[in-house]
Amino acid sequence: MKRFVSIALFAASLSVLTAACFTNPVTGRKSLNLVNESEMRQLGTTQYTSFLASNPAVTGTNANADMVKRLGNRMAAAVSEYLKMKGQQSLISGYQWEFNLVNNNQVNAWCMPGGKVVVYTGILPVTQTETGLAVVMAHEIAHAVARHGNERMSQGLVAQFGGEALSAALSSKPAQTQNLFNSIYGIGAQGGLLAYSRSQETEADEMGLYFMALAGYDPNEAVSFWSRMAAQSGQKPMELLSTHPADSRRVSDIKGWLPRAMQYYKPR
Repeated sequence: MKRFVSIALFAASLSVLTAACFTNPVTGRKSLNLVNESEMRQLGTTQYTSFLASNPAVTGTNANADMVKRLGNRMAAAVSEYLKMKGQQSLISGYQWEFNLVNNNQVNAWCMPGGKVVVYTGILPVTQTETGLAVVMAHEIAHAVARHGNERMSQGLVAQFGGEALSAALSSKPAQTQNLFNSIYGIGAQGGLLAYSRSQETEADEMGLYFMALAGYDPNEAVSFWSRMAAQSGQKPMELLSTHPADSRRVSDIKGWLPRAMQYYKPR
């Protein structure tokens, strides 16, 4: 009898895990998404609001702040257009896009589930131009669209809380759960753009090229930007020991995707 119960429990668990899988609309990679996306967006909005309370957005007449908003609006339209072509527009259903620049010397930027994007002034010397910034924003938005945060949150809930539901974890361990969420999006992390795995980074690189191209930004700039990032990042561990693609691998992959990305390019 115990054997049959075990088999039944295994089958039930397998069914739950299968149902919780998300398929990337570009790469086809399947990932574990145990958390309801609406919960991720709600938590994202809470953390975003909290962050801006202590890190006010740059306002008034500011060319860089205007650039972030202008670029962001173009990017949001391009993401919608791309996903519509893929029949996957539901992935951003309910998104309420916001784009803000904050005065912070960290080389960082992030996009919360639901479309809340923050760019740190510290990354502007590396992006150099609006097209360079488009590389970064498209990459961060791609992480959100691909639900990489949900994947990391699901893995964290399993590892740290034994698979406890997000709502339960927030209730019983609010500080630890919020810290887990913030670590996923690099909020407060030094160095920036450091929170994701190699496979997630690679997906965001590819998707970001298509998003920025549709928004009217030359995707060839991605090669120059990531080369500048590599130059200012210092010595890194070998790729096998790193959560990110080696710089040479990243640039090589981007060059391989560029011909396809250029098919979406609409100069404006």
